[in-house]
Amino acid sequence: MDDTTSSFADSAPAGRRTDGVAGVGERPGGAVATGVLAVLLLAGLVAAGAGVVLDRDPVAWAGLTTAGVGALALALRMVRARRRVARVGSLLGSALEGLPSGQLVCDGAGHVVFVNSTFRSLTGWSEGEPPLRALERQFADDPDSADAFRRLCERVKGGYSGSIELAVRQQGRAAEWRRIQGQPIDGHAGAVMWRVEDITARRELEQVTRREQTQLVDFMDHAPIGFFSVDQDGHFQFVNATLAKWLGCAPEDLVEGGRRLHDVLAHPPAVSAPYDLLEGGGLEQRGEIAMDGLQGRRFQAYVAQSVVRGEDGRISHTRSVVRDLTPEREWQEALRLSEQRFQRFFEDAPIGIALVDEVGRLAECNQAFLALIGSEAGNVLGRGMADLIVPAERAMVTERLTAVQGGADPAAPLEVRLTGGRELVAQLYARRLGGVGPEGAAGLILHFIDMTERKGLEAQFAQSQKMQAVGQLAGGVAHDFNNLLTAMIGFCDLLLLRHKPGDQSFSDIMQIKQNANRAANLVRQLLAFSRQQTLQPRILSVTDVLAELGNLMRRLIGENIELKMLHGRDIGYVKVDQNQLEQVIINLVVNARDAMAGGGRLTIVTSNHVVEQAQRREHETIPSGEYVSIEVIDTGCGIPKENLQRIFEPFFTTKGVGSGTGLGLSTVYGIVRQTGGFVLVESEKGEGTTFTILLPRHKGEARPDQGEPRERRGSDLTGSGTIMLVEDEDAVRVFSARALRNKGYQVLEAKNGEAALQQINTDGNRIDLLITDVVMPQMDGPTLARHVRQMRPDMRVIFISGYAEDRLGEIDGVEVAHFLPKPFSLKQLASKVKEVIRDGK
Repeated sequence: MDDTTSSFADSAPAGRRTDGVAGVGERPGGAVATGVLAVLLLAGLVAAGAGVVLDRDPVAWAGLTTAGVGALALALRMVRARRRVARVGSLLGSALEGLPSGQLVCDGAGHVVFVNSTFRSLTGWSEGEPPLRALERQFADDPDSADAFRRLCERVKGGYSGSIELAVRQQGRAAEWRRIQGQPIDGHAGAVMWRVEDITARRELEQVTRREQTQLVDFMDHAPIGFFSVDQDGHFQFVNATLAKWLGCAPEDLVEGGRRLHDVLAHPPAVSAPYDLLEGGGLEQRGEIAMDGLQGRRFQAYVAQSVVRGEDGRISHTRSVVRDLTPEREWQEALRLSEQRFQRFFEDAPIGIALVDEVGRLAECNQAFLALIGSEAGNVLGRGMADLIVPAERAMVTERLTAVQGGADPAAPLEVRLTGGRELVAQLYARRLGGVGPEGAAGLILHFIDMTERKGLEAQFAQSQKMQAVGQLAGGVAHDFNNLLTAMIGFCDLLLLRHKPGDQSFSDIMQIKQNANRAANLVRQLLAFSRQQTLQPRILSVTDVLAELGNLMRRLIGENIELKMLHGRDIGYVKVDQNQLEQVIINLVVNARDAMAGGGRLTIVTSNHVVEQAQRREHETIPSGEYVSIEVIDTGCGIPKENLQRIFEPFFTTKGVGSGTGLGLSTVYGIVRQTGGFVLVESEKGEGTTFTILLPRHKGEARPDQGEPRERRGSDLTGSGTIMLVEDEDAVRVFSARALRNKGYQVLEAKNGEAALQQINTDGNRIDLLITDVVMPQMDGPTLARHVRQMRPDMRVIFISGYAEDRLGEIDGVEVAHFLPKPFSLKQLASKVKEVIRDGK
């Protein structure tokens, strides 16, 4: 019967089904094969039943003459039976189709007998493709999974069933897991039933469960406290890794080594049960004990133990928690030593320290403070701090201390004069400190630095005052020059509007403008040399900076000194303040010039420099990294070795009186260090000096900043609106007004702030923009801006000035949103105005 069914199934022709049991083009081997088996079984039963009847009734042989009728009836019954079998097969196929796992039945030739939709969705199988190739394709990206699947196919092909769980990995997607089972079908040579399941969720759940279990075990094993349990005889049943580490062993040394609880107690209870920790025992035990480790370490520990009884009421085991008190004792000792150390620091500090409570009374002070005021502790403790300040300054000091105590920023220190037997000036630093007064109220900690001796050094600043005066003079001269240059450049621009290229006067006007621009550059370099300002770092190329300074350096060193500049290849960029870098270069060049009084050669070399390992140079350490090096090399007289250690000290100079301030190299050192760089010096007397500046190489975008964006050629600079122009310099005001009117603006002019304010009071609603000079007689620009913004908070303001922009930061209460430095050209003025009016800020 089986052989017949197998032969029938193997030789069944391919066909199509429309009942949803098998796919299009599949062999009707699923439900139909089941139906054939059922038909043959039914035929066998009919034949057997007929034989029994004939055996019982031999007379029935005579009825064979009616065999035609009987055969017809039998055929009809077989047709009905086959239809019933087909329905059964259809039901079975529908059941397999609805399974959540993929089902595939292949005959001995590898043809598809049955496949359900789940198999298609899990494997991506399509009609006409060998089904096992669809499975194999899923593991193509993972060689290990592909090998495992091939081994499974070989096993099943050999007649053995098997299953395997494999990962399906696809680029850009998380791995999915499949369980694949192959089952040869008995009695059907080569026929196999394959089953594919998506087990991704189960694998993820198993992974999460394993991770949680591992975390729990890890938490218990490596918790910062110890856990252990012993039985009624004191044998260890469980010890975590933390306690075992404290005892100098592994957990198994205690659990499996036959150790008992009392073996690790320095002083076991004299009369007690083997599981007791303390004298007296009991079901709950807490206290401090000494424990001995297996390596001889003894430590104090705090333990908490509870005894657990079994169902029979007898002692089962204990649960114990141990806390090593060694760190706590070490912290206590460290705290004690720290308090002693602080007390020594407090008492022996070279500056005066005082603690003031919340009401301003002196709560505590050190000996240095008592020495400052020339009094004893008993005479000052408990007194108001203000009583120790000279009367003229008490109100100022009290106001500052009250503000700091209220949480304000302490800002800069105060210079105060203390009462005492001598004229004493001290620098006062105040910080808010909690817990000084009763119930932890906030007080103050005050530091007093004696400035009396330092004041005696002010004589050394006499020479530096000349430099400050020169700087102030340069700033004032630069302001006046910038006004003149603004008018010159501006009126040249106006003339160029009428005299185009090719005009006879065009070249003359351009010569005037170019020389005015050169003068403007000289003024800017003079300001960069003389002014002190906060750093405004930009990404720069040192070669470009040196190129711009070339003409100025040649004029500074004179004709008898040769200037040579050597630039390396692919020099990196640095992020520095250009003005400050220029000041550094100029100071070094001037020093080199003074060292070569009889002439010589000055060489400036730029290169990339890499520090592989941190280098110790004098009292500084240069970290490893990439730097840009600037070397200033002269052939002058050199510096004696005894002076090399002091050349960067303020006011130290070897020049004659009136020849220098002694601030040049100290300024170089301060600027370079503030930028994050280093200054190195090598010199031999009579052989010249080499100053090396190392600046950190910029690692960001390899593109130097261009500063303010340049004007675009051919851009439309015309506009509309009403502008109030306030400028006390007639030439600048006339040029600016004409330039703006030429661009389409209505311009109201004012010579000073009062006149401008009067016009704004009258026509303020129709004014779109205020352009004002900063420095003017009577009412200056910032004051005018404050008054205008009280009337028109939305008024946009452009400040113009011959001073540097950072000077405006000194004027409180004015937000400098837009600034146009003098000298400016017609295009620069028109561009700035259009930008402000367009942006509306």
